[in-house]
Amino acid sequence: MKKKVVLYNPRAVFWTMPLALIAVGSALDRSKYEVVLVDGRLERNPIETVLSHLRGDAVCLGITVLTGAPIRDALNVSRAVKAALPSLPIVWGGWHPSLFPGQCLSEPSVDAAVVGQGEITFAEIVDRLAVGQALDGVAGCVVRTGGFAQSEAGNLQPLIQQGPPRAFRDVNTLPAHDYSLIDVERYFAHKGKRQLDYVSSQGCRFRCTFCADPTVFRRGWYGLDPQRMAQELMANHATYRIEEISFQDETFFTSRERVRAIARAFLDSGLRVSWSATMRSDQGERLDDKLMALCRRSGLRRVMIGVESGSPEMLQRIRKDITLPQVIESAARCARHDIGAIYNFIVGFPGESGASIHQTMDLAARLRAMHADSETSIFYFRAYPGNPIAEELVRAGYRFPASLEDWADFDFYGGREEWLSHEQVRQIERFKFYQRFAFGRSRPILRRPLQWVSRWRVNRRFYKFPIEKAIIERLRPAQKLS
Repeated sequence: MKKKVVLYNPRAVFWTMPLALIAVGSALDRSKYEVVLVDGRLERNPIETVLSHLRGDAVCLGITVLTGAPIRDALNVSRAVKAALPSLPIVWGGWHPSLFPGQCLSEPSVDAAVVGQGEITFAEIVDRLAVGQALDGVAGCVVRTGGFAQSEAGNLQPLIQQGPPRAFRDVNTLPAHDYSLIDVERYFAHKGKRQLDYVSSQGCRFRCTFCADPTVFRRGWYGLDPQRMAQELMANHATYRIEEISFQDETFFTSRERVRAIARAFLDSGLRVSWSATMRSDQGERLDDKLMALCRRSGLRRVMIGVESGSPEMLQRIRKDITLPQVIESAARCARHDIGAIYNFIVGFPGESGASIHQTMDLAARLRAMHADSETSIFYFRAYPGNPIAEELVRAGYRFPASLEDWADFDFYGGREEWLSHEQVRQIERFKFYQRFAFGRSRPILRRPLQWVSRWRVNRRFYKFPIEKAIIERLRPAQKLS
């Protein structure tokens, strides 16, 4: 009989498909293992569901862990499983274990952590555990070797052994994602559309100083062959009747020639679905009108562009390696080809001036006004390890959360750091509200006065007495993002 491997996706507020677990599950030898994927977001009692699958001849439990609220659910499930099945190995992988493997192993219920790209590492872990072998020396794996020791500060620290780093693998050598591991229809129902999440590349070649990607991926990048993508997506389209593809790549448009080949492969294969993807402003500027039109014909309907700042000085400081003219040209090109755009910004970098924040808000408003089918999202900078800004902050005395429980309270979206004043936050929040209504397509006649007032406020930077904001947010509270 096949041995069972159970994978768990912690609860969260978004409905992106659990692609990381689909990837590692697809990389396991299915002739030897039965792979069961449990998504906490879909379960009334996730712990009981996980335990029901683990009882019997299970090899291990694998959990993907994002920083923030998912940590708390991962801890609850891990502790419950370890209490019920003390000898069952529990392996964590994902962003948080990749950056904090030692911290994750300080939790007694966690036996091993996968660092970085996980498909081959987890497959080797499972093969070893299935035959009772130790995990010492597995590349990309950190394992607790037995018990805890007291540090000089008096804290208990796990005794761990870290395997050598695993080389970043070309994604073309990895198996296709097997979506039969999940109930695709339930995700369509929660999304409210037949949208398939898909990863066509891994890694990021860029060097932004606020991002952990360069630390995890070492600025490497691999993209799937366009013909393979078209074949896989056509097969999924036939099985699941998908209407939209959401590419969850870090930087989909890294290679212009690959983008051209993807668009042509979609058209040649007869794949008739809309798709959206991530884009940098410099990449958008390099996509000439002919290539942009080709992408539009192949189904491109929306891009997400991380602009980050409207201040040239701040863009240089965070090493975004883009210019404001590139941002404007990318936006103009999207508008010419009727491709929607979501522009993401970050405010409140350490030491950022009020003038810099105003430049960002002004640019956000300018981009919204350029194209009706556009949006802007403004986030507060949150210090996160694995990048130069974080290292500077630590040298200056900043302290990151010290435990998994503390990291579980970390909020990427709703929180802010102490170097923003309450007045600045108040003004930013009012701008975020009014820019939503100031631009865009024509509003229903009853909402046009709100649009006129909102545009007047944004154009004049006048946000005092925000009566409209108070009324609307009372009637329709904002959704929690994290």
